[in-house]
Amino acid sequence: MARYRAIAADLAAKIRDGHYVPGEALPAQRELSTAYGVTLMTLRQALRELSAEGLIVQQPGKGTFVAPPHAAYQLGSLRSFGDDLREQGHEVHTTVISRAQRRVPSRVAARLRVREAETGLRLERVRAFAGRRAIHQISWVREPHANRLHDVDFTGTSLYAALADLGVVVARAAETIRPDVLSADVARHLDEAEGAPVLVSDRITYAPDGTALVTDRATMLGSMLQITADRAATGLSLQYGAV
Repeated sequence: MARYRAIAADLAAKIRDGHYVPGEALPAQRELSTAYGVTLMTLRQALRELSAEGLIVQQPGKGTFVAPPHAAYQLGSLRSFGDDLREQGHEVHTTVISRAQRRVPSRVAARLRVREAETGLRLERVRAFAGRRAIHQISWVREPHANRLHDVDFTGTSLYAALADLGVVVARAAETIRPDVLSADVARHLDEAEGAPVLVSDRITYAPDGTALVTDRATMLGSMLQITADRAATGLSLQYGAV
């Protein structure tokens, strides 16, 4: 077996056995090359093997890290990002960046089908799991529900749960997901640099009578989440998954 393949196999075994845990930095390349008694070129070949297998993530200027665990967000159900990730065993931390009653901007007014002069609740949150801030989300809630959410602790309560507590019935949601790159404004809230690949989700949540209740825009790190689909004759279930 080529030396670099043997090194890659040894490091892979240590990652899978928990010697190096998800999100942890591996020793510096020079330290690893010395430990294995090989050149930096050989060591880097081994790291390329691990990267191709999805076991490590190399961040220029920062180092080499064990890839975070895969997690999935169930698109086929009306649950929050946090609830879906927790169901898969991830510890999710939510930080509320801002919450305020504001005049609805034109883009949001069109999605909620309200006049621009109306106000709504603007809720900005960041979700972190596997040691990294991975999801940035801005939600707008229309009146009259927006005015009844002022006292909710959104660090521990999802927006859907808060609406349910108010007796608001959620019937369905329409969601569009597209690839993009991380903007400077959002990058300051997430653990990636501007220009990193992201998934952007735009969702509108509706009441049974077709009234648009909430519009969300979520930016998710491409290095942390993926989308999988389970197709069946009776329907389609899509999931976001951490990588």
